[in-house]
Amino acid sequence: MQQAAEQDAQRPWHALQGAEAVVAVDSDHGGLSVDEARARLVRFGPNALPAPESRSLLSVFVGQFKSPLIYLLFAAAGVAFALGHTSDAIVIFIVVLLNAIIGAFQEGRAQRSMEALRKLATHNARVVRGGQEAIVEAREVVPGDVVVLEAGDAVPADARLLRGAALQIAEAALTGESLPVAKDLLPLAPDTPLADRRNMVYAGTHVTAGRARAVVVATGLATEIGRIAALAGSAKEPRTPLEQRIAQFGRYIMIAAAVIFVAVIGMGLLRGMALGPTIMVGISQVVGMIPEGLPVAMTIALAVGVQRMARRRAVVRRLAAVETLGSTTVICSDKTGTLTRNEMTVTAIVLPGGRELTVTGAGYAPEGRIVEDGRALEALPEDVLALLEAAVLCNDAQLHGPTDSEPRWMPIGDPTEVALVTLGIKGGVVPAVLREREPRRAEIPFDSGAKLMATQHDSPGGARVVIKGAPEMILELCRAARSDGHDVVLDDEGRRALRDIADGMAARALRVLAIGVVEGAEIEGSAGFEAFRGRVTLLGLLGQIDPPRLEVKEAVARCRAAGIRPVMVTGDHKATGHAIATDLGIAREGDGVVDGRELEAMSEAELAERIAGISVFARVHPAQKLRIVDAYQQRGEVVAMTGDGVNDAPALVKADVGVAMGITGTEVAKESSKIVIADDNFATIVAAVEEGRIVYRNIKKTVLLLFSTSAAEVAVLLLAMLLGYPAPFAAVQILWNNLVTEGLITINLIMEPAEGDEMRRPPISRAEPLLTRILLTRMAFMVPAIVVSTLGWFVVRTASGVPEDQVRTETFTLLAICEWYNVLNCRSETKSALTLDVLKNGWLVGGLVVGNLLQIAVVFWEPLGRVFYTVPFGFPVVLALGLVGSLVLWVEELRKLLVRRRGS
Repeated sequence: MQQAAEQDAQRPWHALQGAEAVVAVDSDHGGLSVDEARARLVRFGPNALPAPESRSLLSVFVGQFKSPLIYLLFAAAGVAFALGHTSDAIVIFIVVLLNAIIGAFQEGRAQRSMEALRKLATHNARVVRGGQEAIVEAREVVPGDVVVLEAGDAVPADARLLRGAALQIAEAALTGESLPVAKDLLPLAPDTPLADRRNMVYAGTHVTAGRARAVVVATGLATEIGRIAALAGSAKEPRTPLEQRIAQFGRYIMIAAAVIFVAVIGMGLLRGMALGPTIMVGISQVVGMIPEGLPVAMTIALAVGVQRMARRRAVVRRLAAVETLGSTTVICSDKTGTLTRNEMTVTAIVLPGGRELTVTGAGYAPEGRIVEDGRALEALPEDVLALLEAAVLCNDAQLHGPTDSEPRWMPIGDPTEVALVTLGIKGGVVPAVLREREPRRAEIPFDSGAKLMATQHDSPGGARVVIKGAPEMILELCRAARSDGHDVVLDDEGRRALRDIADGMAARALRVLAIGVVEGAEIEGSAGFEAFRGRVTLLGLLGQIDPPRLEVKEAVARCRAAGIRPVMVTGDHKATGHAIATDLGIAREGDGVVDGRELEAMSEAELAERIAGISVFARVHPAQKLRIVDAYQQRGEVVAMTGDGVNDAPALVKADVGVAMGITGTEVAKESSKIVIADDNFATIVAAVEEGRIVYRNIKKTVLLLFSTSAAEVAVLLLAMLLGYPAPFAAVQILWNNLVTEGLITINLIMEPAEGDEMRRPPISRAEPLLTRILLTRMAFMVPAIVVSTLGWFVVRTASGVPEDQVRTETFTLLAICEWYNVLNCRSETKSALTLDVLKNGWLVGGLVVGNLLQIAVVFWEPLGRVFYTVPFGFPVVLALGLVGSLVLWVEELRKLLVRRRGS
């Protein structure tokens, strides 16, 4: 059904006359009949995008088992069960199940957080059916419907305009254009870009001014939004760096475990051991080698990151995205509403005599001053006040102050006009008082062709007309310009000088408006603006811009310090994007600026060669955003894409981390993202990057602890076997150590706070293995220290004639003590563990306390002793074990000292 609508939507509707479009969709200006609309709803389907498929709880749960390490644990548990060691198998299964439950729970929480952000309101549309206007649900609009649009309405479907009056549409969500677009009815060339189709209106956009009627030509997936959503759905999500590292490391572990298992069996048979016990020793080696706590620790690490990010206003939709964001090397950011406030602001005032003033403050909050030569003006000159009053009078916008229910200033109307009202209030003008004093008697609405608007007012000096519009159009009507309270006649040279000033302001990415007045004049309905030719007095020029968010500049600087390259990808104009990017520090001297046409002309090879030097991509469409993200990924970059519009969705999916805006973001963008920024604040993205780096660093600390312990266990067991000694640990003791002793400290090591230098370190390379050279170097000190302590104690005590059960119990306890010391080592790569800094992590302190109590219980409480083959021993032995176990601490402290001295 929907396919037919898609085929119709491929036609260049903007190239047809309005009447031709009506005929093409088999409708008329009186709209469809009710019966025909009902039939088309069946034929084309509802005017809605398919609801995103949510993963069932079962699929989320099953997904937790997809890991090579989990497969290996299942195999070990199966073999243990087959050999009759049921308790060992059950313990392993419990660990795997616990990991799956925790992971599923956290992903479920993320999904519920996302659902809380969704809008539940049902949107309506006004249509003409059977010649009568009717209000229907937007999902019931069909191709051929004639829709009626007024200011404030959401456009329900893609439609060709039939008639309109001063219609302006906010298309930022679709095209990235920050200003409302003035529409007209004239047909356009078939190859006209989407952002320039002035005779079309599109689903997902909003009417900011004027009114119109339009015939619907596409609904649902056939709309521009629908095609972008389909494009987003077809984009393949890349695996995160963490997932890639775990998969690679899991393969290495499986190979190593298989080799060691075979080697143990061979050695056992050569020594004449029975096959069953030999296999159990092999399983002990495999279990000792596998860091069972790693999947649980990683899941908890990411879950902790999710909770920390939520406190900093970032909602994570996929756990692994936490780590990926910390590894990000490039952030491709949309401009409108993400880097900028999406609130037009007047920043420059130029009087006809060349006098230029600066306006401070940003956004719609009228907080700022008018400054000249670095000095705030306490009382405005008469010329400036007259200009501000004229800007407020020739204006349909309103600005309401904060209330108890809404703490922000609330704008109503066109953003350009709201900016003028804000300017007036900054200058001391009270719009309501001024408009009551000089009431409006007539108007000529804004005309996109003439680029002008005029209003007539009763003033104390009699009737007068205020005109605002494009500088070149106002200057054509001007007779004079007001300077220092006097009207000076404009000649050609004067007009040329003012045009040059306006061009200079435009070159700074300012949108320039000229304001003029005609004293003692009235608006004549039929004469239009021509009636004022040669009669207008220019009051001045106003330059406005969608200003950058105040906190973004610092956020960009932090990104660069962290080795992350920010790139602007916008649908706005090249000059505007470059000016904002330069102001924020995104674009630097020598950086390239490329627009959509130039990008389209580039080959893949040329783009790959140039992309490293490009800081701004302007006037791009969705497929090009995908291409940009892909080009960075081909260079090995980890790409985060931020955005809020429908046009961002495909790139949000394709990017390693898609970051959508929670307040201004469209539903399509949110559903396509992995992280949603709840406060639309770019600085929150940087905070999320920092949290991601903290998470990754804590994962590395956990990996170091787990693998140094696992390697030590394997080495002790193998060396004991080679030297002809019995196994220093019972298999069930290895399980206790890996699950209880390690579990209590690894999970709490994940809770480590930031060390403070996270945003001064380079991003983690995608090619970096889980065990880096630095970690292996540290393990080269830790593992031998643990092996010497535990195996040395075992050999000495065995040679001293101590009973085997007691020697095993002491060695088992010594291994735990080594781990407790080693967790202090793992807290920092260079900082000494011999400080009270550990108290900053109360979770870890608690884990150490509980771990000690449980170790006392398993050794000295007889019921547990029977299960784990332990026997009590005296207090002097406890002290000796504490001293011997500290060897790993002193060895690592020596290494850290040498590193610090080399770095100083």
